[in-house]
Amino acid sequence: MPLAETTIDTSALLPESLRDDFPILQQTVHGERPLVFLDSAASSQRPRQVIDAVTEVYERDYANVHRGIHVLSERASDAYELARGKVQKFLGAKYDHECIFTGGTTASINAVARSWGDANVAAGDEILLNPMEHHSNLVPWFQLAERTDATIKHIPLTDDGRLDLDRLDEVLSERTKILAVTQVSNTLGTVNPIAELAARAHDAGAVILIDAAQSAPHLAIDVQQLDVDFLALSGHKMCGPSGVGVLYGKQDLLDTMPPFMGGGSMIGNVALDGFTSAGLPAKFEAGTPPIAQAIGLGAAVDYLTEIGLDRIAAHEHALMEYAYARLSEIEGLKILGPAPEHRAGLVSFVLDQPHAHDIAQLVDRHGIAVRAGHHCTQPLHDLLGITASTRASFYLYNTPGEVDTLVDAISQIVSMFKPSGRKRRRKPDEA
Repeated sequence: MPLAETTIDTSALLPESLRDDFPILQQTVHGERPLVFLDSAASSQRPRQVIDAVTEVYERDYANVHRGIHVLSERASDAYELARGKVQKFLGAKYDHECIFTGGTTASINAVARSWGDANVAAGDEILLNPMEHHSNLVPWFQLAERTDATIKHIPLTDDGRLDLDRLDEVLSERTKILAVTQVSNTLGTVNPIAELAARAHDAGAVILIDAAQSAPHLAIDVQQLDVDFLALSGHKMCGPSGVGVLYGKQDLLDTMPPFMGGGSMIGNVALDGFTSAGLPAKFEAGTPPIAQAIGLGAAVDYLTEIGLDRIAAHEHALMEYAYARLSEIEGLKILGPAPEHRAGLVSFVLDQPHAHDIAQLVDRHGIAVRAGHHCTQPLHDLLGITASTRASFYLYNTPGEVDTLVDAISQIVSMFKPSGRKRRRKPDEA
């Protein structure tokens, strides 16, 4: 049971009626247990408003965009570009053509590494990363370094899992070409100071790319105020469809970058001996784009904007603080990452036993969905000296009661694996 002093700021919580917007959350699992979905950091659920928007595209308006002159193509094209305008406002971008539709955060980061990276990084240059990054913000830069003979460097972490900015000057120099950093760690929950990092990167002559996969669904972002050069996000983590994401880039950078992929839509003219590329944003949207998915992402932006990102952030932070306090009461449980004031709405933890995978399987029997493993942050787990952790991540549809269900389930698991403490009786002939 919760201790008396373990309370939650109910004034910060969103109304539970929001859960009615999410059809998938209305089900029961494993013998009529209510579904408790605490895995939104991996992929969020979708409200009816987004589902309906995608359904309407396929039932009424679907056609390829920007190519046909018939009514369906015109409708689809208008809806597709309207979604781009919604993303522009959501991110605070100066122009809508600075927002490129991609397959997701991974595709967006790879596009920058291949296009901007191949054109601007050479032997002896440095790429600055850090140990908390998701593999999607590590591997593309490792590949770029292999192609160009550049050097990878890392910002050290503090003992509590934050970037050690006091040591930033040790690794940031005039040789640094790009700083790639997550805004929110998907494992530690750490919220990184993006505006400060951008300013220091620019002072060194470097550009900065932000992995916003874990921040765009939860925090208000203004790319102009932050002064970031590139930003990547995924629709499926922010109540939108899977298979769509966004690459934001400053216009002057995107203009000078060669197209990453070739094919239809991205061309201005094609001859037998060559081609010219189209302007922005088409230059980076080769082939048939994720039409229905992008329109669905626009509906998700509408949904989140109507609720308010500040309200969403406050709701999640209150849940995280409550979960942090209650989980901290469990004997033998260690929470990874910084104190609540430095983290977003997720909590990763480890127990001496059982293994994280066993924990996830056992809580699933209670109807609770969490994530177990290294969360695509294997270098971070290696640094922490662990092979895996269990992660509970919260979103706008989660409730304090679901936190209690999680804590009660973990407490039962701890009790199951706790040594009995009984001493073995000696046999009569033993000394």
